[in-house]
Amino acid sequence: MKRYIIYSVLFSLLLTPSCDDEFLHRYPLDELVPQDFFKSPEELKLYANRFYPLLPAHAGYSYTFWSDRNSDNMVHGNFDTRLAGTRTVPSSGAGWDWGDIRQANYFLQYCGNSQGVEADINHYIGEVRFFRAWLYFDKVQRFGDVPWISSPLNTHSPELYASRDSRSDVVDSIIADLDIAIAFLKPASRAEPFRINKETALLLKARVALYEGTWQKYHAGTPFGVQGSDGTRFLEIAAGASAQLMDMNTFSVYRGTEGQEYWSLFNKYDYSGNPEVMLWKKFDVGLGITHNMSRYIPHGTGRIGMSKSLIDSYLCTDGNPVSVSPLFMGYDSLWLEVANRDPRLLQSLLLPGYPMVINSPGGVNDRIYELPTLDGIADFRNTTGYAVYKGSNPDWSQQTGDNIGTTASIIFRYAEALLIYAEAKAELGTLTQQDADKTINLLRDRVGMVRLDIATISQDPDWEFPALSPVINEIRRERRVELACEGFRWDDLARWRAHHLITGQRPKGVKYLGSNLEGVYTDYEGNPSITIGQNLYVDENGFVDPYQNVLPNGYGFRPERDYLSPIPSDQITLNPNLVQNPGW
Repeated sequence: MKRYIIYSVLFSLLLTPSCDDEFLHRYPLDELVPQDFFKSPEELKLYANRFYPLLPAHAGYSYTFWSDRNSDNMVHGNFDTRLAGTRTVPSSGAGWDWGDIRQANYFLQYCGNSQGVEADINHYIGEVRFFRAWLYFDKVQRFGDVPWISSPLNTHSPELYASRDSRSDVVDSIIADLDIAIAFLKPASRAEPFRINKETALLLKARVALYEGTWQKYHAGTPFGVQGSDGTRFLEIAAGASAQLMDMNTFSVYRGTEGQEYWSLFNKYDYSGNPEVMLWKKFDVGLGITHNMSRYIPHGTGRIGMSKSLIDSYLCTDGNPVSVSPLFMGYDSLWLEVANRDPRLLQSLLLPGYPMVINSPGGVNDRIYELPTLDGIADFRNTTGYAVYKGSNPDWSQQTGDNIGTTASIIFRYAEALLIYAEAKAELGTLTQQDADKTINLLRDRVGMVRLDIATISQDPDWEFPALSPVINEIRRERRVELACEGFRWDDLARWRAHHLITGQRPKGVKYLGSNLEGVYTDYEGNPSITIGQNLYVDENGFVDPYQNVLPNGYGFRPERDYLSPIPSDQITLNPNLVQNPGW
């Protein structure tokens, strides 16, 4: 942050030869002069626009449905260095950047100059409060304790050499920002489309509070915990914020046509009027706002795949896990594996016979999916055999060239609020069947899945968290399934202190040896295109083992170090009051 500010001021000095007293009172040339700006709600809106690209959305070759590749949900062709424990202390950058926060502080310092309709002025102040909270939440997730800076600094500001504030205090400040945002923002019914609204701020507040509450609960007594806190206060805030959002009755669970109740939520061009989508991004070829998602996801490629661990987490249709349900058909084919399973699995996983390309013009044949591309190379390979179907848009118009995809991006959806409420209540020990019915069971009802009865949960010998209660295990399972491949899983593993699911583990894929996939892969001349131990690795049970060669001992995640990122070394040198994170 110091260098950012110092360079800005030095740049301004170099542009002007004069050094008289008048010059010394000028604003840097890379900043808006507050007396000439911030005069109207429209100018506040223009300034707030700069923060919207911070929100996650499809872009180029980066897609939200690949966001879980930093977790045990997905397996990328290149292993994640945090999970592998191979990160090193960076010399600079790596997320320790404060430019956007400084821009938010600059706005908040001078926005009081504006004249106009108070409700409009307050709305844009609420937007920037939201974004400052968003930015600081990212800092806390990355680094833990960070300095809380609430004003734009200059090269003489003593805060440049501030020490790190407690993460708990910073999260209090984040929630204070969000409380102001909630009070100032217009509700979705009156807010401008594609802009932050009151309900979105409530959802972010609930997300932040759930994260911090569970982090403090499960990291208590470790170097990453907060002394004297078990997270209860934040869990209560999470339950309260999500309940407030639910009580507004603005949003509800979307349900698509039969057989596509869940899948069809994620591949629309336009979410106007969708009851579940709270904020989304629209794409337009004419405006040059596009992506390439539909060139990869319907084809099951992109050097990525879902993990066996994720697939195994889906219950059978009797409500029991695969470990005990008599309905589970085994792994000998993909279709057997998904038979009698939670319909969300069939609507998230690309299966043989599913469409890859439809609506082809001029008599060109449509294409269907036949085999996972286990024998592909580079971006044409699927790493596990479990290809993502969620988010797929097989329409021919989306796949005829580079950067023409216009499937919209969901940024916030109401289902998350339901999951937050259920989890916070369960962590507090106050979850009732009525709570489950208005949250978890609404999501299950969407696809016709058997409802959760918290009094009759079947014992699962493969629960991920056997030391915790059955209801917490099942709510965590529900969260994993409902939000699969949407970028939540790493944050969940981190706040639950779930390194036992990572350290020493290698993610697995589909069963190859002994399944109907074995021996069917050939090249264009009919020769076998897969050689075990050369271009495909399998474990002792015949399951695809993508990292067998590169990570023979599994992920090297170190729980005493890797839950937080290291502060870049240049910042430690520049500010002697900064203390490096544990283990680094």
